[in-house]
Formats: sequence, structure tokens, C-alpha cells
Amino acid sequence: MELCRIRTFQKSLVLLLHAPSRSFRTLGRLRSPLTGSGLLPPRRPPLLLLRSFASSITPGTGRDLDLGPPPAPLAPPPPDELASDDDAYYHEHILEATQEDKSRLVPVKAYFPCTSINLKSLQSQNSFNVIPPTSRATNYVVLRYYDVKGDPEGFKAGIIDESHCHYMVVFQYGSIVLFNVSDHEADGYLKIVEKHASGLLPEMRKDDYAVVEKPTLETWMQGGLDFIILRDLSIDGIRTIGSVLGQSIALDYYIRQVDGMVDEFTDINRGMEKTGTFTMERKKLFQLVGKANSNLADVILKLGLFERSDIAWKNANYAQIWEYLRDEYELTQRFGNLDFKLKFVEHNIRFLQEILQNRKSDFLEWLIIILISVEILISVYNIVQEQM
Repeated sequence: MELCRIRTFQKSLVLLLHAPSRSFRTLGRLRSPLTGSGLLPPRRPPLLLLRSFASSITPGTGRDLDLGPPPAPLAPPPPDELASDDDAYYHEHILEATQEDKSRLVPVKAYFPCTSINLKSLQSQNSFNVIPPTSRATNYVVLRYYDVKGDPEGFKAGIIDESHCHYMVVFQYGSIVLFNVSDHEADGYLKIVEKHASGLLPEMRKDDYAVVEKPTLETWMQGGLDFIILRDLSIDGIRTIGSVLGQSIALDYYIRQVDGMVDEFTDINRGMEKTGTFTMERKKLFQLVGKANSNLADVILKLGLFERSDIAWKNANYAQIWEYLRDEYELTQRFGNLDFKLKFVEHNIRFLQEILQNRKSDFLEWLIIILISVEILISVYNIVQEQM
């Protein structure tokens, strides 16, 4: 009977493994631009695997933190320096979107280096850079840094140039989203958050995005793959974009965690198919149960994946950005895939728990049989002794 069940689960596992997974194609797919945008669909590059969070950051001096990092190059690299024709194609159309006068390209980078960040200590040590919140949300903080080296005269005169402002959105669940920060400057900003982080991951992933600020844009926003064109990029716009990108990069981490559990059960089922036996300890099985439940709780509660942004509730323009980005990153579909895999894991766990329970029942039955047999032997011995 157990062998029949094992074969049944093996067939369901094969169907799962051959089913297309949209969660891993989300950051590498092609999609048509919005109607009337006039933008061709560039390629979304896959998430980049970086070095460990703690080791990839070089220490900086206190003076560098006070004065701010050096200016970020706002123009994309020329096509001949890019790694492939696809990258050249993508950057060519971003460059095309910024050709008009007064247009500004703001690079956006999302990181997930840890599973928890202490926002209170981060705010207390960087109070001068913290932008006061405009909503009741307490799971993130926005910090602003000014590039004094890039604009010393404007800083002395008290004239703030937005092109020299760098923004960092830090989320309690571990995501960090940088605005207007170049690649070589990113480590310095990650270093600021490192001392307030816990649950550092051995490796982290990076996702790139871009915002094109175009004051002459007739509509409020216009979408393109891997970039969005806005008439004006305000602090609320940074909060809205950062919230979706932060959720997306964190969701990718939890999807990979669940994929690891699916792979583990794949090996278990294949082993049972070959040997017809199951050797996992009860403690290991309970650990998998706890891991599956904690991953689901983190996605729903920590990430707030189904909670609408307060800013999006108050302003229809930011609601449009929020809904567009959630659709662009397929957050709902990716969570659906995650939930399906967790249900598969839960189904396997129940099946294996039943096997362990049956083993325990079989052991108790044999123990009872042995005790009854011993009692019978003792009774027979006593009867024989009495007759003698």
C-alpha cells in the first residue's frame, strides 16, 4: 500500500516539475509597452548574484558619510561597452526616452541582503538624513543624502539640485532600494544599513530599474519594461516605487527557499520510489513543517503583499503607479505559484507524517503481541509446574 502511494506522489511531483513557473521568468520576460507609449519592449535582465553582504562592502570614513557619496552618472553606458546586443538594445531605448530637454534618468537598484533591519536604531543614527513620513506605515524609512562634492557651490548657497540627491528606502523585512545611486556607490549605502541588520544572507541578489523624469510628459506616467516615465518624481513616488521593488526582491528570496524544499522532497520521493522505504527522522520533518509555515507567514505579514500602500489610497496618480508596477513584477501571480508549491510541500509532509505514524503504530502492535506471547508462555509454564 505504501509503495502505491509513493508512486502516486512521484507522478504528481513530475507534473509539478514540468509545469511552467512564471516566478522565475518575471525578471527576464519580454512584454509589450503600454499603448501609445512609443517605446519598444527592451529586455529585463535576470537578477544579478552578488558577493556576500558583509564581505562586499568596503569600509568608509566618517567624513565620507557626512559629505555624501560622489555624484552618480545618470546616463547609461554607450552600446559598444555593453555585454551583449540585448543590453545595447535596452539601454538604447532608455537613452532615447531621455533625449528631450529637461528629462532626467534616475537609476533604481533593489537589494535583499538580510531578513530583518532595526529601523529605530537606523533612524536614530541617521536622523539628519531621515525624511519625515507622510503616512502611518512603520515598516520602512526613507533617507536622503546630498552630493556635496558634486555641487559645493549650490550647497553653500542653500540651493538644492535634485540631480545631486540620493535616496535610500529601507524596509524592516530586509529590502533596500536605492535611487540615483551608481553601482560603485551602492556599497557605501549598504554599509550604512549593515550594522542595523540581522539574519545576514550568505549571498544577495540585485534588481535594476529606472525612472525617467520628463516634465513635458502629457500624461501622469508612461510605462516601459524595466523603466517608467513620470512627469515628476516626488518623495511619495519614491516611496511607492520602492515599496513594490522591495516586495519583489524579497518575494524572490522566499520563492527560492520554497524551491529548495520542493527539491528536498523530490529527492525523498525518488529515493522511496527506488527503495520502497522512508528513512527521514521525525525531527527533520518537523523542521520542514516550521520552515514552510514561517515562509508563508513572512510573505503575508512582513512583506504586506496584499496591503495597499497608504499613499496609493490617498492619491489616484500614485495608485496608478502602484498598480502598474505590481502588474509589471507579477506579484500576485508569483505569490500564487509560491502558495501552490507550499501546498505541495504540505501535502508531502502530511503523507510522510502518516508513514511515521503508521510505523509507530506497527511498533506498538508488535510490542503488544510480544507481551501477550510472553504472558501466554508464563501461563503455560505455571500450568505445567502445577501438574508436575
